[in-house]
Amino acid sequence: MTELLTLDGLKAGYGKAVVLHGVSLSVGQGEAVALLGRNGVGKTTTLNSIVGLTRYHGGKVAVGGQNIERLTPERRVEAGVGWVPQERGIFRSLTVEENITAVARPGRWDLAAVYQLFPRLKERRSNYGNQLSGGEQQMLSIARALVLNPKILLLDEPTEGLAPIIVEELLAAIRRIVRDEGLAAIIVEQHAQQILAITDKAVILERGTVAYSGSSAALAQDGATLGKFLGVGAGAATSAPKQQRH
Repeated sequence: MTELLTLDGLKAGYGKAVVLHGVSLSVGQGEAVALLGRNGVGKTTTLNSIVGLTRYHGGKVAVGGQNIERLTPERRVEAGVGWVPQERGIFRSLTVEENITAVARPGRWDLAAVYQLFPRLKERRSNYGNQLSGGEQQMLSIARALVLNPKILLLDEPTEGLAPIIVEELLAAIRRIVRDEGLAAIIVEQHAQQILAITDKAVILERGTVAYSGSSAALAQDGATLGKFLGVGAGAATSAPKQQRH
């Protein structure tokens, strides 16, 4: 499998504080990776470092063989990085359709495609961002990332704080994006089992380093590893209260 994204010994953080201490992982073309770990171990910082929002201290970040660790966030988007932040990052004073078309780039994912993926957004296309529910805002955030037509999609806890029925709808959409459409993705998620079911590979972080890397299917059945690093067993889902994120 051709490597699409490569992190090699990445060291990054905020100001003088180093959060990632030599993180190495790879994502192949069409591969989905679950990025797991307890709160504060560096999951969000890893995504932020790929996007270009942290202070770079060393190592390599490459997309499609192009080193991007010195590029601005805008240039990283051009290189193929799509990002769905936990804070969603939509324009609340624009309509759904304006939010999508304002950032769209030519490619497979256009307005019609994201409306097909998220029929709710088509129904709400004239509503402003601040008139949407939390789940609808998350759908819009994903749609905005998709119409950039990235090579790899980064999703930071896409189901956090949402009602179970909306979580099911979002997971079905993400499953389609990564399984049917074959878009490479890294997904940070607190609920391990539900994301292991739709990803190919799993990486667990511990104190800013990679503590485990293997197939998602194998990890889902590995109660000892799940218990050691996530505090849950095979077949369970994490439900620990949120603490400070890094």
